[in-house]
Amino acid sequence: MILSMTGFGRGCASSPTKKIVVEIKSLNSKQFDLSMRVPSIFRELEVETRNRLATLFERGKVDLSVNIENLGVEGVPTINVPVIAEYKRQIEALGKELNLPEPADWYHLLLRLPDSMKSEAGKMDDADSKAFKDAVEEAAGALNEFRSREGAKLYLFFVEKIANIRGLLAEVEPYEEQRVPKIKARLEDQLSRLTSIEYEQGRLEQELIFYIEKLDISEEKLRLRTHLDYFLQTLDDKEGGKGKKLGFIAQEMGREINTLGSKSNQAEMQKIVVKMKDELEQIKEQVLNVL
Repeated sequence: MILSMTGFGRGCASSPTKKIVVEIKSLNSKQFDLSMRVPSIFRELEVETRNRLATLFERGKVDLSVNIENLGVEGVPTINVPVIAEYKRQIEALGKELNLPEPADWYHLLLRLPDSMKSEAGKMDDADSKAFKDAVEEAAGALNEFRSREGAKLYLFFVEKIANIRGLLAEVEPYEEQRVPKIKARLEDQLSRLTSIEYEQGRLEQELIFYIEKLDISEEKLRLRTHLDYFLQTLDDKEGGKGKKLGFIAQEMGREINTLGSKSNQAEMQKIVVKMKDELEQIKEQVLNVL
């Protein structure tokens, strides 16, 4: 089963003093691209976390954010009394010098001034570290489950589109059988109008065969069917990281469809080729989301 690179996961864990919430979002990308927003208290775990996520996700643009809720008094901002006292002294001195009245609400004024509140960051203990790692693992697991569900939808989408292309390829055959008699009749009709030019009938037959062989699409049809089968086979492979491989197969399918279009000299066949290209473009667009 295939996995999508698009997803979201959320994990939550608690230590005696903190509640830690981790959210991970991912989008498609050619390589693994991780952006982390981690509070300074957990900064020392950043490298370990980065390596862990690289192992779990392989590819994708991944964004991880961490929020902390303090469950106790540790880490709660406290009033910076010495700074506020100095602010009050200076304001009173300013009022006397400029003959200004005292503020009506000292608390409102002083608590809004810079550095009037101070926050103790605290230190990470073993319980905090374990809670952080547990939250990351839970979020990563939820993200992978999301990717798996999206991958299942992509699988059904690809199977449908491959079946559509195979059906369109079958529609080409009736028109292909009509082409040779029509080409021969058209050439003979044009030659019959050239009464002043003599030509050898045997040489004409040889040139006609050569021309028809150039328009033959049997090999392109065979290779396209092979690519369609290989695409489905790759979808069912148990190995991971199939997105790039599926992209390469889709490119080969495109080459054969383009050759069919260049060799198709009938309006009906050209319309079928255009429909094939439309189905293939939808496949290529969604292959970019496959891990």
